Amino acid sequence: MLKTRITELFGIDYPIIGGGMLWLSRAELVASISNAGGLGIISSATFQSPSDLRDEIRKTKSLTDKPFGVNIPFIPTIRDISYEEIINTVIDEGVKIVETAGRSPEPYMPLFKEAGVKVMHKTPGVRYAQTAERVGVDAVAILGYEAAGHIGLEGVTNFVLIRRAARVLKVPVLAAGAISDAASLVAALALGADGVVVGTAFMLAKESLAHDRIKEWMLEAKENDTMLIQHSIRNTARVMKNPPAEKTLEMENKGATLEELIPVISGLKEKELMETGNKEAGIIHCGQVVGVIDRVKTIKEIIDDMISGAQAIGDRLKGLGVLT
Repeated sequence: MLKTRITELFGIDYPIIGGGMLWLSRAELVASISNAGGLGIISSATFQSPSDLRDEIRKTKSLTDKPFGVNIPFIPTIRDISYEEIINTVIDEGVKIVETAGRSPEPYMPLFKEAGVKVMHKTPGVRYAQTAERVGVDAVAILGYEAAGHIGLEGVTNFVLIRRAARVLKVPVLAAGAISDAASLVAALALGADGVVVGTAFMLAKESLAHDRIKEWMLEAKENDTMLIQHSIRNTARVMKNPPAEKTLEMENKGATLEELIPVISGLKEKELMETGNKEAGIIHCGQVVGVIDRVKTIKEIIDDMISGAQAIGDRLKGLGVLT
């Protein structure tokens, strides 16, 4: 067991949180993370109705008796489902941990607090994390420039973000971005984080629903095989380099509007890519850490290796005189 404020807050063995990945963070993957001692997070954006989300929560409960959470992104969506419906479904099903992202969760904090739900807010900037702390969240996840997905506009890496966040925030801090193994876990803790969020590494796990051809493609990738798109619409995202991503950037450079970009960057296109293995079907969010992942493991192997490896690193640092 590795104890931090995060393990105590969420009642888990290890301070390792699964990223709420669209299309992938479903019952099997989420339960595997929780059963291995971390905290699995269901992606609510995957589901088109409250009943679909309810079914996934119940399926997850059938696969684990350990804590798990639900990710609720406060961002524009084409789904005919309100934030209140999602939140009420989560509360009604007895889920006690929620990860929010996007806009401030302030309007919904009374609902969460009244139901005894612990809230961690994911954000790419320290100033936004300070706002989240002020409105009452229990923890924050800081998304560095290295990370997959929507990384904000400021372009600051976790080597700076985590140190500053740990200095100015009172709530526990999670490092999100470039976390895949023992070395990155230890580095995050050394920088002042209370835990880590793992996305890309879990995307490549055996339990992940990503098609085997997608996993093979990502295993061959180097650290410079990702790129940034959507900066022109102030929604910068790190994705794998492929024809749809390059087309998106080309369209942006020509002044394309959001409406013109949607057919290329649509999440439904990413779903097709994940399911069919056609890497040219759409964009796929991916972090730079893809360049250091060299084989597919089970979730348990990933987490066990992170913990045992962290202990080995501690022994090495003692040998160097860094630790006593």
